[in-house]
Amino acid sequence: MGIPSKKIRLVAALTAAGLVATTGTALAADATADRKVVQEALDQLASGGALGVQARVTDGRQRFTARSGKAELDRSRPVPENGRFRIGSITKTFVSTVLLQLAGEGELDLDAPVVRYLPGLVDGRITVRQVMQHTSGLYNYTDALPLNPDEFEQIRYKHWAPQELVKLSTDRPLDFEPGTRWSYSNTNYVVAGLLVEQLTGRPYEKAVEQRILKPLRLSGTEVPGDKADITGPHAHGYVTVAGKPSDITRINPSVAWAAGEMISTTKDLDTFGVALVSGKLLKPAQQQELSRTTEVSPGYGLGLAVETLPCGTKVWGHGGGIPGYSSQLLTTPDTKKRLELSATSAPAGGDPGDAYTKLLTEVFC
Repeated sequence: MGIPSKKIRLVAALTAAGLVATTGTALAADATADRKVVQEALDQLASGGALGVQARVTDGRQRFTARSGKAELDRSRPVPENGRFRIGSITKTFVSTVLLQLAGEGELDLDAPVVRYLPGLVDGRITVRQVMQHTSGLYNYTDALPLNPDEFEQIRYKHWAPQELVKLSTDRPLDFEPGTRWSYSNTNYVVAGLLVEQLTGRPYEKAVEQRILKPLRLSGTEVPGDKADITGPHAHGYVTVAGKPSDITRINPSVAWAAGEMISTTKDLDTFGVALVSGKLLKPAQQQELSRTTEVSPGYGLGLAVETLPCGTKVWGHGGGIPGYSSQLLTTPDTKKRLELSATSAPAGGDPGDAYTKLLTEVFC
Protein backbone atom coordinates (compact mmCIF):
# COMPACT_ATOMS: atom_id res chain seq x y z
CA MET A 1 0.00 0.00 0.00
CA GLY A 2 2.88 2.31 0.66
CA ILE A 3 1.77 3.74 4.01
CA PRO A 4 3.05 6.35 4.61
CA SER A 5 5.61 6.65 1.81
CA LYS A 6 4.65 8.68 -1.26
CA LYS A 7 7.54 7.38 -3.38
CA ILE A 8 7.85 4.05 -5.16
CA ARG A 9 10.44 4.39 -7.89
CA LEU A 10 12.66 1.52 -6.87
CA VAL A 11 15.89 3.31 -6.03
CA ALA A 12 13.99 6.28 -4.57
CA ALA A 13 11.90 4.00 -2.40
CA LEU A 14 14.83 1.85 -1.31
CA THR A 15 17.03 4.84 -0.61
CA ALA A 16 14.31 6.47 1.48
CA ALA A 17 13.97 3.26 3.47
CA GLY A 18 17.72 2.81 3.79
CA LEU A 19 17.61 -0.09 1.33
CA VAL A 20 20.20 1.13 -1.12
CA ALA A 21 22.96 3.69 -1.13
CA THR A 22 23.87 5.95 -4.01
CA THR A 23 27.55 5.22 -3.43
CA GLY A 24 29.46 2.22 -2.23
CA THR A 25 31.64 -0.67 -3.29
CA ALA A 26 30.25 -2.70 -6.17
CA LEU A 27 30.95 -6.42 -6.24
CA ALA A 28 31.47 -8.50 -9.34
CA ALA A 29 28.21 -9.07 -11.22
CA ASP A 30 28.75 -12.84 -11.30
CA ALA A 31 29.54 -13.14 -7.60
CA THR A 32 27.50 -15.60 -5.55
CA ALA A 33 25.60 -14.33 -2.55
CA ASP A 34 27.34 -15.27 0.69
CA ARG A 35 24.91 -16.69 3.25
CA LYS A 36 27.03 -15.37 6.08
CA VAL A 37 26.92 -11.81 4.74
CA VAL A 38 23.15 -12.05 4.12
CA GLN A 39 22.67 -13.26 7.69
CA GLU A 40 24.81 -10.42 9.02
CA ALA A 41 22.65 -7.92 7.12
CA LEU A 42 19.44 -9.41 8.51
CA ASP A 43 20.89 -9.38 12.03
CA GLN A 44 21.69 -5.70 11.59
CA LEU A 45 18.15 -5.05 10.41
CA ALA A 46 16.71 -6.83 13.42
CA SER A 47 18.85 -4.78 15.76
CA GLY A 48 18.41 -1.48 13.96
CA GLY A 49 14.69 -0.87 13.58
CA ALA A 50 12.92 -4.12 12.73
CA LEU A 51 11.57 -6.56 15.30
CA GLY A 52 11.98 -9.46 12.91
CA VAL A 53 12.93 -10.11 9.31
CA GLN A 54 12.82 -13.02 6.89
CA ALA A 55 14.33 -13.25 3.42
CA ARG A 56 14.47 -15.66 0.49
CA VAL A 57 17.50 -15.39 -1.78
CA THR A 58 18.09 -16.92 -5.19
CA ASP A 59 21.44 -16.49 -6.90
CA GLY A 60 21.75 -18.75 -9.90
CA ARG A 61 21.40 -22.30 -8.65
CA GLN A 62 21.84 -21.24 -5.04
CA ARG A 63 18.64 -20.78 -3.06
CA PHE A 64 18.23 -20.25 0.65
CA THR A 65 16.12 -18.58 3.32
CA ALA A 66 17.35 -16.64 6.31
CA ARG A 67 15.76 -14.89 9.27
CA SER A 68 16.60 -12.81 12.29
CA GLY A 69 14.85 -11.24 15.26
CA LYS A 70 11.67 -12.26 17.03
CA ALA A 71 8.14 -13.04 15.89
CA GLU A 72 6.58 -11.34 18.93
CA LEU A 73 7.73 -8.59 21.24
CA ASP A 74 7.43 -10.39 24.60
CA ARG A 75 8.35 -13.87 23.43
CA SER A 76 11.53 -15.49 22.20
CA ARG A 77 9.87 -17.32 19.28
CA PRO A 78 11.89 -16.73 16.11
CA VAL A 79 10.44 -15.35 12.90
CA PRO A 80 8.95 -18.23 10.85
CA GLU A 81 11.20 -19.04 7.90
CA ASN A 82 8.26 -19.10 5.50
CA GLY A 83 5.80 -17.11 7.57
CA ARG A 84 2.89 -15.16 6.13
CA PHE A 85 2.87 -11.37 6.10
CA ARG A 86 1.03 -8.37 4.70
CA ILE A 87 2.64 -7.49 1.38
CA GLY A 88 1.25 -3.96 1.04
CA SER A 89 1.78 -2.45 -2.39
CA ILE A 90 3.13 -5.63 -3.96
CA THR A 91 -0.63 -6.23 -4.29
CA LYS A 92 -0.51 -3.69 -7.12
CA THR A 93 1.60 -6.00 -9.26
CA PHE A 94 -1.00 -8.76 -8.94
CA VAL A 95 -3.77 -6.34 -9.93
CA SER A 96 -1.83 -4.91 -12.87
CA THR A 97 -1.19 -8.47 -14.10
CA VAL A 98 -4.92 -9.15 -14.21
CA LEU A 99 -5.58 -5.91 -16.11
CA LEU A 100 -2.84 -6.75 -18.61
CA GLN A 101 -4.36 -10.20 -19.07
CA LEU A 102 -7.72 -8.57 -19.80
CA ALA A 103 -6.01 -6.26 -22.29
CA GLY A 104 -4.52 -9.31 -23.99
CA GLU A 105 -7.99 -10.82 -24.23
CA GLY A 106 -9.36 -7.72 -25.94
CA GLU A 107 -11.49 -6.70 -22.96
CA LEU A 108 -9.50 -3.56 -22.14
CA ASP A 109 -7.81 -0.78 -24.09
CA LEU A 110 -4.91 0.55 -22.03
CA ASP A 111 -5.12 3.94 -23.71
CA ALA A 112 -8.87 4.34 -23.32
CA PRO A 113 -10.22 6.72 -20.67
CA VAL A 114 -11.16 5.04 -17.41
CA VAL A 115 -14.65 6.50 -17.72
CA ARG A 116 -15.31 4.32 -20.77
CA TYR A 117 -15.56 1.44 -18.30
CA LEU A 118 -16.42 3.31 -15.10
CA PRO A 119 -18.52 6.35 -16.11
CA GLY A 120 -18.15 9.35 -13.83
CA LEU A 121 -15.62 7.77 -11.45
CA VAL A 122 -12.63 10.03 -12.20
CA ASP A 123 -11.62 12.89 -14.48
CA GLY A 124 -12.54 11.95 -18.03
CA ARG A 125 -9.05 12.62 -19.35
CA ILE A 126 -7.40 9.91 -17.25
CA THR A 127 -6.54 6.74 -19.16
CA VAL A 128 -6.17 3.19 -17.89
CA ARG A 129 -2.45 3.32 -18.65
CA GLN A 130 -2.02 6.48 -16.59
CA VAL A 131 -3.74 4.84 -13.64
CA MET A 132 -1.51 1.77 -13.87
CA GLN A 133 1.65 3.87 -14.28
CA HIS A 134 0.90 6.50 -11.62
CA THR A 135 0.76 9.35 -14.10
CA SER A 136 -2.96 10.07 -13.64
CA GLY A 137 -2.57 13.02 -11.28
CA LEU A 138 -5.08 11.51 -8.83
CA TYR A 139 -4.53 12.68 -5.26
CA ASN A 140 -3.19 9.90 -3.04
CA TYR A 141 -6.11 9.06 -0.76
CA THR A 142 -3.87 7.69 2.01
CA ASP A 143 -2.57 11.22 2.51
CA ALA A 144 -6.07 12.08 3.76
CA LEU A 145 -6.14 9.25 6.31
CA PRO A 146 -5.09 9.55 9.98
CA LEU A 147 -2.01 7.31 9.76
CA ASN A 148 -0.25 8.50 12.88
CA PRO A 149 -0.33 5.39 15.14
CA ASP A 150 -2.37 7.14 17.83
CA GLU A 151 -4.95 8.23 15.26
CA PHE A 152 -4.90 5.05 13.18
CA GLU A 153 -5.83 3.09 16.29
CA GLN A 154 -9.31 4.64 16.04
CA ILE A 155 -9.90 3.32 12.50
CA ARG A 156 -7.85 0.11 12.43
CA TYR A 157 -10.97 -2.12 12.24
CA LYS A 158 -13.12 0.13 10.07
CA HIS A 159 -14.54 -1.28 6.85
CA TRP A 160 -13.81 0.89 3.83
CA ALA A 161 -15.67 0.55 0.55
CA PRO A 162 -13.40 1.23 -2.46
CA GLN A 163 -15.74 3.99 -3.61
CA GLU A 164 -15.11 5.75 -0.26
CA LEU A 165 -11.38 5.60 -0.86
CA VAL A 166 -11.69 6.99 -4.38
CA LYS A 167 -13.92 9.81 -3.11
CA LEU A 168 -11.22 10.84 -0.63
CA SER A 169 -9.15 11.53 -3.73
CA THR A 170 -11.72 12.96 -6.14
CA ASP A 171 -13.01 15.41 -3.54
CA ARG A 172 -9.68 17.15 -4.16
CA PRO A 173 -8.30 18.56 -7.39
CA LEU A 174 -5.86 16.58 -9.49
CA ASP A 175 -2.24 16.99 -8.44
CA PHE A 176 -1.29 17.66 -12.08
CA GLU A 177 -2.60 17.31 -15.61
CA PRO A 178 -2.96 13.60 -16.50
CA GLY A 179 0.09 12.22 -18.27
CA THR A 180 2.41 15.12 -17.50
CA ARG A 181 4.12 13.84 -14.35
CA TRP A 182 4.74 10.72 -12.29
CA SER A 183 3.58 10.58 -8.68
CA TYR A 184 2.80 7.48 -6.67
CA SER A 185 -0.85 7.38 -5.63
CA ASN A 186 -2.63 4.48 -3.97
CA THR A 187 -5.86 5.82 -5.48
CA ASN A 188 -4.71 4.58 -8.87
CA TYR A 189 -4.88 0.96 -7.83
CA VAL A 190 -8.21 1.28 -6.09
CA VAL A 191 -9.42 2.46 -9.50
CA ALA A 192 -7.56 -0.49 -11.06
CA GLY A 193 -9.38 -2.91 -8.76
CA LEU A 194 -12.72 -1.39 -9.72
CA LEU A 195 -11.78 -1.79 -13.39
CA VAL A 196 -11.10 -5.50 -12.81
CA GLU A 197 -14.50 -5.87 -11.17
CA GLN A 198 -16.31 -4.03 -13.95
CA LEU A 199 -14.63 -6.04 -16.70
CA THR A 200 -14.92 -9.47 -15.08
CA GLY A 201 -18.28 -9.01 -13.38
CA ARG A 202 -16.94 -10.38 -10.11
CA PRO A 203 -14.98 -9.17 -7.06
CA TYR A 204 -11.40 -8.35 -7.98
CA GLU A 205 -10.09 -10.87 -5.46
CA LYS A 206 -11.86 -13.67 -7.34
CA ALA A 207 -10.14 -12.60 -10.55
CA VAL A 208 -6.76 -12.60 -8.79
CA GLU A 209 -7.45 -16.04 -7.36
CA GLN A 210 -8.67 -17.54 -10.63
CA ARG A 211 -6.03 -16.02 -12.88
CA ILE A 212 -2.92 -16.06 -10.66
CA LEU A 213 -3.19 -17.76 -7.28
CA LYS A 214 -4.76 -21.05 -8.38
CA PRO A 215 -2.76 -21.57 -11.61
CA LEU A 216 0.51 -20.92 -9.75
CA ARG A 217 -0.64 -22.86 -6.65
CA LEU A 218 0.08 -19.96 -4.33
CA SER A 219 -1.51 -21.61 -1.30
CA GLY A 220 0.04 -19.15 1.16
CA THR A 221 -1.38 -16.09 -0.59
CA GLU A 222 -4.79 -14.53 -0.06
CA VAL A 223 -6.86 -11.41 -0.54
CA PRO A 224 -8.28 -11.04 2.97
CA GLY A 225 -11.08 -8.50 2.51
CA ASP A 226 -12.35 -7.49 5.97
CA LYS A 227 -10.55 -10.31 7.79
CA ALA A 228 -8.34 -8.76 10.47
CA ASP A 229 -6.26 -11.81 11.33
CA ILE A 230 -3.24 -13.29 9.59
CA THR A 231 -3.77 -17.03 9.76
CA GLY A 232 -0.93 -19.53 9.85
CA PRO A 233 2.64 -18.90 11.04
CA HIS A 234 3.47 -15.22 11.05
CA ALA A 235 5.47 -12.52 12.80
CA HIS A 236 3.81 -9.56 14.52
CA GLY A 237 4.34 -5.88 13.83
CA TYR A 238 4.27 -3.12 16.44
CA VAL A 239 3.83 0.63 16.76
CA THR A 240 3.80 3.00 19.72
CA VAL A 241 0.34 4.18 20.83
CA ALA A 242 -0.09 6.57 23.76
CA GLY A 243 3.56 5.99 24.61
CA LYS A 244 3.24 2.21 24.87
CA PRO A 245 3.97 -0.69 22.48
CA SER A 246 0.90 -1.77 20.53
CA ASP A 247 0.54 -4.89 18.39
CA ILE A 248 -0.72 -3.66 15.00
CA THR A 249 -0.85 -7.10 13.35
CA ARG A 250 -4.65 -7.23 13.36
CA ILE A 251 -6.25 -4.56 11.16
CA ASN A 252 -9.09 -4.40 8.66
CA PRO A 253 -7.05 -4.26 5.42
CA SER A 254 -9.94 -2.88 3.37
CA VAL A 255 -8.26 0.49 4.02
CA ALA A 256 -5.74 -0.65 1.39
CA TRP A 257 -8.04 -2.76 -0.83
CA ALA A 258 -6.55 -3.40 -4.29
CA ALA A 259 -3.74 -0.95 -3.52
CA GLY A 260 -2.23 -3.13 -0.79
CA GLU A 261 -4.36 -5.60 1.17
CA MET A 262 -2.88 -8.98 0.21
CA ILE A 263 -1.07 -11.49 2.42
CA SER A 264 1.62 -13.84 1.13
CA THR A 265 4.91 -15.64 1.83
CA THR A 266 8.40 -15.20 0.43
CA LYS A 267 8.03 -18.56 -1.35
CA ASP A 268 4.80 -17.56 -3.07
CA LEU A 269 6.14 -14.13 -4.01
CA ASP A 270 9.17 -15.80 -5.54
CA THR A 271 6.97 -18.13 -7.59
CA PHE A 272 4.81 -15.21 -8.73
CA GLY A 273 7.78 -13.01 -9.59
CA VAL A 274 9.43 -15.69 -11.71
CA ALA A 275 6.20 -16.54 -13.53
CA LEU A 276 5.45 -12.88 -14.25
CA VAL A 277 8.89 -11.74 -15.35
CA SER A 278 9.55 -14.86 -17.44
CA GLY A 279 6.35 -14.34 -19.44
CA LYS A 280 4.21 -17.19 -18.13
CA LEU A 281 1.27 -15.00 -17.14
CA LEU A 282 1.02 -12.52 -20.02
CA LYS A 283 0.94 -12.56 -23.80
CA PRO A 284 4.06 -11.10 -25.51
CA ALA A 285 2.54 -7.69 -26.27
CA GLN A 286 1.38 -7.20 -22.67
CA GLN A 287 4.67 -8.59 -21.35
CA GLN A 288 6.42 -5.71 -23.08
CA GLU A 289 3.96 -3.22 -21.59
CA LEU A 290 4.66 -4.51 -18.07
CA SER A 291 8.17 -3.07 -17.87
CA ARG A 292 7.88 -0.32 -20.48
CA THR A 293 8.89 3.04 -19.03
CA THR A 294 8.51 6.52 -20.50
CA GLU A 295 10.14 9.92 -20.22
CA VAL A 296 7.41 10.90 -17.79
CA SER A 297 7.73 7.62 -15.85
CA PRO A 298 11.35 6.51 -16.23
CA GLY A 299 11.36 4.13 -13.27
CA TYR A 300 7.91 2.54 -13.32
CA GLY A 301 6.15 0.41 -15.92
CA LEU A 302 2.62 -0.89 -15.39
CA GLY A 303 2.59 -2.12 -11.81
CA LEU A 304 6.32 -2.84 -11.85
CA ALA A 305 9.25 -0.69 -10.74
CA VAL A 306 12.27 -0.78 -13.06
CA GLU A 307 15.59 0.49 -11.82
CA THR A 308 19.36 0.14 -12.05
CA LEU A 309 21.20 -0.21 -8.76
CA PRO A 310 24.36 1.82 -8.11
CA CYS A 311 26.51 -1.22 -8.94
CA GLY A 312 24.95 -1.39 -12.42
CA THR A 313 22.58 -4.34 -11.92
CA LYS A 314 19.07 -3.81 -13.27
CA VAL A 315 16.25 -4.97 -11.00
CA TRP A 316 12.50 -5.20 -11.41
CA GLY A 317 9.97 -5.52 -8.62
CA HIS A 318 7.85 -3.71 -6.09
CA GLY A 319 7.95 -2.73 -2.46
CA GLY A 320 5.14 -2.69 0.03
CA GLY A 321 4.31 -1.05 3.32
CA ILE A 322 1.28 -1.29 5.59
CA PRO A 323 1.16 -0.72 9.37
CA GLY A 324 3.48 -3.26 10.97
CA TYR A 325 4.99 -4.68 7.78
CA SER A 326 7.46 -3.72 5.07
CA SER A 327 8.19 -6.00 2.14
CA GLN A 328 10.15 -6.26 -1.10
CA LEU A 329 9.96 -8.41 -4.22
CA LEU A 330 13.02 -7.89 -6.41
CA THR A 331 14.44 -9.80 -9.39
CA THR A 332 16.83 -9.28 -12.24
CA PRO A 333 15.08 -9.38 -15.64
CA ASP A 334 16.52 -12.84 -16.32
CA THR A 335 15.26 -13.99 -12.85
CA LYS A 336 18.70 -15.41 -11.97
CA LYS A 337 19.05 -13.17 -8.92
CA ARG A 338 16.03 -12.66 -6.68
CA LEU A 339 15.15 -11.40 -3.23
CA GLU A 340 11.89 -11.52 -1.29
CA LEU A 341 11.87 -9.84 2.09
CA SER A 342 9.50 -9.11 4.95
CA ALA A 343 10.37 -6.97 7.96
CA THR A 344 8.09 -6.35 10.92
CA SER A 345 8.27 -3.07 12.78
CA ALA A 346 9.40 -2.65 16.38
CA PRO A 347 7.54 -0.15 18.59
CA ALA A 348 10.57 2.08 19.01
CA GLY A 349 11.45 2.02 15.34
CA GLY A 350 14.99 2.98 14.49
CA ASP A 351 17.39 3.56 11.64
CA PRO A 352 18.44 0.40 9.77
CA GLY A 353 21.66 2.15 8.77
CA ASP A 354 23.63 0.30 6.12
CA ALA A 355 21.93 -3.08 6.64
CA TYR A 356 19.61 -2.91 3.63
CA THR A 357 22.41 -1.60 1.45
CA LYS A 358 24.58 -4.50 2.54
CA LEU A 359 21.82 -7.00 1.77
CA LEU A 360 21.05 -5.68 -1.71
CA THR A 361 24.70 -5.39 -2.59
CA GLU A 362 25.37 -8.97 -1.54
CA VAL A 363 22.40 -10.41 -3.41
CA PHE A 364 22.45 -8.38 -6.63
CA CYS A 365 25.93 -6.96 -7.07
